[in-house]
Parts: sequence; C-alpha cells; structure tokens
Amino acid sequence: MIPYSRQQITSDDITAVTEALKGDFLTGGARVDEFETALQNYTGIKHVIVMNSATSALHVGYLALGLKAGDEVITTPITFAATANASLMCGANVKFCDVKFDGNIDEKKLSELISPKTKVITPVDFGGNGVEIEEIIKIAKKHGIKVLDDASHALGSQINGVKIGNHADATVFSFHAIKPITTFEGGALATNDDEIARLARLYRSHGISKKRLWDSDMSHLGYNYRLSDVACALGTSQLKRLDEMIEVREKIAKFYDEKFEKNPYFSTIKIAENKKSARHLYPILLFSNFWCAKEDIFEELHRRGIGVQVHYKPTYQFSFYKQIYGEMALKVAEDFYRAELSLPCHQSMSMQDARFVATNLLEVLAKFDTSKECGV
Repeated sequence: MIPYSRQQITSDDITAVTEALKGDFLTGGARVDEFETALQNYTGIKHVIVMNSATSALHVGYLALGLKAGDEVITTPITFAATANASLMCGANVKFCDVKFDGNIDEKKLSELISPKTKVITPVDFGGNGVEIEEIIKIAKKHGIKVLDDASHALGSQINGVKIGNHADATVFSFHAIKPITTFEGGALATNDDEIARLARLYRSHGISKKRLWDSDMSHLGYNYRLSDVACALGTSQLKRLDEMIEVREKIAKFYDEKFEKNPYFSTIKIAENKKSARHLYPILLFSNFWCAKEDIFEELHRRGIGVQVHYKPTYQFSFYKQIYGEMALKVAEDFYRAELSLPCHQSMSMQDARFVATNLLEVLAKFDTSKECGV
C-alpha cells in the first residue's frame, strides 16, 4: 500500500536517537534547546517552543493569547478536530467559518462572525497551502483580535518568500509521524512576541519556573506538555533534510498537476505563484457526479494499493459538536468534504509510485463515470 503520507527515517536519524538514548538526559536536556534553536534559524521566527503534540501547542497558544471561558474563537471546520477542541479546553466557544474551494478559511466571511466576545481567529493552512494571512491579520487588528495560525501542515511553506509562522501573533507546527518532519509525536508554538513565548514556556511545564538552586515557583496552572530529548534529537536530524523532502513532494505534485491537466473527473488545487507549499497533502476535488460513488472509489483505490484519505469531515458534524451547537451546515465546507480525496505525495515515494497512482486513479474514475449529477 502506498500511503497518502509517510515518515522517512534514515540511518542518520537512527544514530541521532541512539546517541540521545545514551545521554545523561532523556528529557529536559540540551537537545530540546538545540531543536528549538534549529527551528528558529530555519523559520526566522524569534521564539519556537517545542511540545509533545501540536494539540498541546494549540492549547498553550490559546492560553498564552489570553483565551478564557466565555470568549469566542473563529476557525475553520475543514481541519483536524484539535484546532477547535483546544479552544474548548480553555472554556471558549467556537464559531465555524466557511471555506473556499481550496480548503482554506474564507477570509471574506470572517467579519460577519465577529462579536465583542471574539478573541482569536485560527485559520489552517490546508495541505501546506498558506491562507490569505495578511488579509486575516488586517481584519483581526481592526477588531483587536489575536491570530493563531494552525500551520500543522505548513512547516517550510512560504508566502512572498517569507516562511509561514512569521505573520500571525502565534503559529503552531506539527511533527506527527506523517508530517514532512517527525518527532514521533510532537509540535511547536512559534512567535515573535516575547510575552507570548514566556507564557508558553510556563504553560508547557506545569506553570513552574526555577528561582535559584532547588527553589521554584508555580505562577500559572500549567501542564506537562514537554517534548523529550530523544524526540528532539530526531527532530533536529530530520530538519536538516526538510527542504530536500519538500522538494521531492513538490516534484511529485508537479507531475500530478501535468498528468491531471484538464481531466474529465476532478480538479486540483493550484498553488498561487507568490506561495510555496510544504505539500503535506495533494488534494483532488471530484466533480459532483462522483460524490455518491466516493466510498466505492475510495475502497477500489485501496484494493489497488493506493492509500488515499479524506481531509476532513467538517468538525461540526461530529456528535460531540452537535450536542453543543446543534445541527449546522456551511455550503462550501460540505461540498469540499464530498469532493476531496488526498493522493499519496511524500518523500518516501518514487516517480514510479506516482505514475502508478495517477494511472490507477484515472482508470478507477473512468469505471465510475456516470456523467450524472449526484443527488446530494
């Protein structure tokens, strides 16, 4: 099976982890600082605080931005559940904004959702394709709102030559196993704001800071969101190859773009010329006459060894969110979910793999092509 994304572990990675395991500190040691410094140098962001997951980083990000019970967060439903979940963990409420047909939040629909209770806007750079962050920040500043960019898909992505993470008040990255670099599980909060960084470091480690010798103080209710030295050793090793791995993903994506040009079954998402995507995902958007057959198409591709996936079921469709907010539907998000399939596109693939995916995909869709609208 060719998965839609997969980690790539080299002998250098294994050596780095082995050396960390032999060290005096398995957690709380120098390798954490080394990984954070490497990420700061790579992104150009002043502070990067690594944590044990991107979910932890989202939670800490919301807390560091001052989110509290009764506040509101505006975010997208086309994302992993953690984007909204972490705001609920702070006692806040969620408003879901519809998306555009590239999966990114529709910045033109944000203003109508803003209320006096709105404290944070959290866009998601879907698949690594940067949102219109400058326009989002402009809207946020007009209303005194903070922006927490969920860039879990987008480490290494750029807008106008600037790496994502340099724009928002704070940005979250993910190092989950299927992301371009991995620390097994892991994530980070990045910011150019000294106070946000100070608070993030407190919240990451029980709210405790060392005073002198053995004496410490707990000034905030924090959490154990620390990332181990072993994980950081892997992350530092992986980061050295990030641009190389993105290049492989980009090569495969370009092949798909050319192979699928003007095909009769689906559209692809074009990356604007002023943007560079980390290509965490390569999404295709099935034309509406295929939507009713999507499950059959999915199963047939898996039978052929092509591990497609769907990103994402809108968060508000989960029973948990229905219990809180009742039934809702956002037109573009609904259609995007019906249409989207993520194809394999990662650094462990060969071009032969990519050709196999493309050939079989077109064969399968030809088989299910009814040219009739799906009654949805």
